[in-house]
Amino acid sequence: MRSRLVLVHLLVTCLFCVLLGRLWQVQVVDGDRYARAASEDHVRHVVIPAVRGRIVDSHGEPLVRNRTAMTVLVDRTVLTGLPDEGRAVLRRLAALLDMDPREIGDRVRLCSEKASQNCWAGSPYQPIPVAEAIDERVAFQIVERPDDFPGVIAEPQPVRDYPHGALAAHVLGYVAPGDEPSTGSASVGRDGLEATYEKELRGRPGSRELVVDSAGRVLRTLKERPATPGATLVTSIDTRIQRITETALERAVARARAQGRPADAGAAVVMESRTGRVVALASLPDYDPSVWVGGIAPDDYARLTRDDGGGPLLSRAIQGQWAPASTWKVVSTAAAVDAGYPLRGTYDCSSVYRVNGWDFRNYRGADHGRIDLRQALVVSCDTIFYRFAHEMWRKNPSGHPMQRMADAFGFGRATGVDLPGEAAGHLPRKGWERPGDAVNFSIGQGEVLVTPLQLARAYAALANGGTLFSPRIGKKIVGADGRVLREITPPVDGRLPVGRRTLAYIRQALAEVPKTGTAAAAFAGFPLDERPVAGKTGTAEVFGKQDTSWFASFDKRYTVVVMVAQGGGGGETAAPAARDIWSGIYRLKERR
Repeated sequence: MRSRLVLVHLLVTCLFCVLLGRLWQVQVVDGDRYARAASEDHVRHVVIPAVRGRIVDSHGEPLVRNRTAMTVLVDRTVLTGLPDEGRAVLRRLAALLDMDPREIGDRVRLCSEKASQNCWAGSPYQPIPVAEAIDERVAFQIVERPDDFPGVIAEPQPVRDYPHGALAAHVLGYVAPGDEPSTGSASVGRDGLEATYEKELRGRPGSRELVVDSAGRVLRTLKERPATPGATLVTSIDTRIQRITETALERAVARARAQGRPADAGAAVVMESRTGRVVALASLPDYDPSVWVGGIAPDDYARLTRDDGGGPLLSRAIQGQWAPASTWKVVSTAAAVDAGYPLRGTYDCSSVYRVNGWDFRNYRGADHGRIDLRQALVVSCDTIFYRFAHEMWRKNPSGHPMQRMADAFGFGRATGVDLPGEAAGHLPRKGWERPGDAVNFSIGQGEVLVTPLQLARAYAALANGGTLFSPRIGKKIVGADGRVLREITPPVDGRLPVGRRTLAYIRQALAEVPKTGTAAAAFAGFPLDERPVAGKTGTAEVFGKQDTSWFASFDKRYTVVVMVAQGGGGGETAAPAARDIWSGIYRLKERR
């Protein structure tokens, strides 16, 4: 018996020793580690969004700013504590806000592997915005009925405001709900400058550490770091010139439609020739970016994206692509001179040029006899350039000089402008099998396609002596404290391989176009002696559609390009619009 009792005592003693050893290990050896783990289980990190920065024009006038509007937010920690996890509350809220209950449910649903879209990617302990810019009377109903809307908050918060409505919509872009919790923002830039300069505009989010219980209820705040407001983007856009440009483009479209033409799209660009900065960028049809504030309504989204709606979200200035027609002849002239054709020689501008049994006709069958290159540009002779292209093709069909010159002018590749989604245009790179391809190419027809911005920077290079810029709209980034954080300078993208004499000759020729050439009617009465403007019309033929109207122009300071799709002749539609822009830029009030 005694031996058994001793054994039991030893066993109990061993068990106590083991227990004491384990307690010592847990509390002394691993105590700090377990304490940290326990603390981390109950501390939650919440991102505090920063106020988004403004976008202003070159004079400091706001193009995009923030205004205070009532915003409805939902606190998930309260809803999950309700018996039905807040489903009834969300149904009542959807009815009050006139929203689909499923839409609100998606907005407060946490993102996961099963739900990666239409969900909340931020912290579950952060109130989730479900509606912005709501009517104050609706907000008061939420505030006054807390028993019906537990966990629902209605408070003023900053939202995007566009003081000029649809002005420069394709330049500015818009913001929409984001899916990156690290940004700390419910909305991120989705197009235009809002997207390009998203990092600078959104600022730096703050953070808050909350202590919660096992049910997820917030007990207290441990520490908080405030958010840093987003920087201000100063642009080269001039609001006055932007408005003038858009108004001129709208009038041109209206005039063309009054004459029975579809005129279904248009674009205009104003650049500083010597800097590469964009002063105005217009596109039709357009839209009001404020429709995205608070989440775009289904009807508005359908209107902006439907196939027969004209594609108002598409920026025709940088994403639309058309044959440049006779505006292209500056490229062909430079290529011809570079290939050895005398700059001051004379050439036959007959009504027809025949290639392998095919007749390529001059515009409207005109016959101007023997003229020089200056007059060929003034009257926009086609057959002279047909001959140049054909003879060059016969010498070297696999590497045409006009192809190489077009590439040097920056066509066939994106300009690199600081806007998303820019089109590259199209420049045939391979050798042409038929001489007709070269003939069409020489007058900007056939397979060649350009954007209005590409054509504008090429003409700016003509104006400034040969420097090809990568255009920029952003000018500088200014911090919330007023310090300039970054200067934005348009980089040089190349140099035209064209001699000074040739460039000067082309400029002198184009200066005659508004005086006595194809744009003379459009510029009748314009004080060209005081404000000399050079330019070139273009009328592009499109199979199955009406002609595309072009006018590219410049003076010592600016370059102005106007395009109206299915708008008729270049001298009839685009040139008058360009005249209106030039008149507005220099505040001219001359009579027609």
